[in-house]
Amino acid sequence: MLEWRVMGRVDAVLRKVRCNQRISCDEALALMRSPAHFHEIGRAADSVRRRKHPEGVVSFLIDRNINYTNVCVARCTFCNFYRKPGDEEGYLLPKEEIFAKIERTIELGGTGILMQGGMNPRLKIDYYEDLLRSMRERFPAIHLHCFSPPEVVVLAKLSKISLRESIRRLKAAGLDSIPGGGAEILTERSRKEISPGKCSAAEWLEVMRIAHQEGLPTTATMMVGGGESLAERAQHLERIRRLQDETGGFVAFIPWNVQLQGTPMGETVDRQVGPLEYLQLLAVCRIFFDNIPNIQVSWLTQGLQVGQIALFFGANDVGSIMIEENVISTAGAHYQATSHDLIHLIEEAGFIPAQRDTLYRSLRKIA
Repeated sequence: MLEWRVMGRVDAVLRKVRCNQRISCDEALALMRSPAHFHEIGRAADSVRRRKHPEGVVSFLIDRNINYTNVCVARCTFCNFYRKPGDEEGYLLPKEEIFAKIERTIELGGTGILMQGGMNPRLKIDYYEDLLRSMRERFPAIHLHCFSPPEVVVLAKLSKISLRESIRRLKAAGLDSIPGGGAEILTERSRKEISPGKCSAAEWLEVMRIAHQEGLPTTATMMVGGGESLAERAQHLERIRRLQDETGGFVAFIPWNVQLQGTPMGETVDRQVGPLEYLQLLAVCRIFFDNIPNIQVSWLTQGLQVGQIALFFGANDVGSIMIEENVISTAGAHYQATSHDLIHLIEEAGFIPAQRDTLYRSLRKIA
C-alpha cells in the first residue's frame, strides 16, 4: 500500500511538470526517493530542457582552473589536495607562473580563467586586488571567474572588512564573476561534519546574494556522496532556488559527485554515487530549477559516456575541457577530454555543439 501511495504521488508530481508548474521541495524529495520512476523522471527533465533550450544546442567551455594556493584551514574530509599552514608542500603560485598558464590557455582558444585555492590565512584583500589587477592589465579580454564564497568569507575576516566591501573591491580590481565552489551541501549538520573549517551555509548564500546585488553573476554547485541524506539534498536545492527567486544572479547549476580516493572520508563512506543515481538527481535538478537557465553535467566525475546520456536527463551543457584540474583529480577523477571529444559527444547524441563563454553566452556554433 505504501508503495502505491509513493507511485501515485510521483505520478502527480510528473503531471505538474508536464503542465509547466513549479514543484515543491517535498515533491523534489519524492522524485529522488523513487528509483522505480527513473525513466519517467528523465523524460520529464528532458521535456523541461527542450522547453528552455528548444534550438537543440549543447554548449561547452574552454577555460583553465588555476589553483593558486593549496594552503588551507578548512580541513575538508573529502580533500587530499590541501596542505596545512607551515607544511613544506604548501605553495602559493608566483605571478609569472599564473601568467604563463593564462597565456597557454589563450593559445588553446580559452576565454576564461577559473581561479580557486585553499583558504590561506596569509592572504588578505590586498593580495587578491593586486593579483586581479595584474591579470586584468596583462590579459584585458580574459574572463576572471575567481574565488569561491569560502575564500571570500576568509579574506574578508582576515582583512577586517565586510563581505560587501570585499566583493566591491574584488570587482573593482577586475573580478567578472564568482564560481559556486564550496557549497557542498547547504545544511549546517553536513558542513560541520565534512568541512569543519569552512564557512556556514548562511555565509555561502550571503556571499552570493551580495555578489548578485553588486552586479557579479555566479554559478551554484552541489557535491553529493559525502554522507548527506536525500532530504538534505532537497534542502540544498530549495535554498539555491529561493535565493535565485530573490536575485536572479545564478547563471547555472552544477551537481557533482565527490571523489574519495585517498581522502579521510573515503575510509568512512562505503558507497559512492553511481551513474543511475547521478542521472536521476540531475533530472530532478533540471525539473526543480525553473528559474536557473543552465544545468551542467559533471563528466569529470562521471565520465564522458554518462555525460552524453545526461543530455537526455536535463543537462544542456557539458562544462569545460579542463585544461588543468588539480583538486578533484587528486581524489580519483581521472577523466580527460579535448574540445574534439566534447564536440563529438554532443554531435553523436544529436545536438548542435556550441562553444560558450563563462556566463553561458554562445560564442560560436560548430558546423
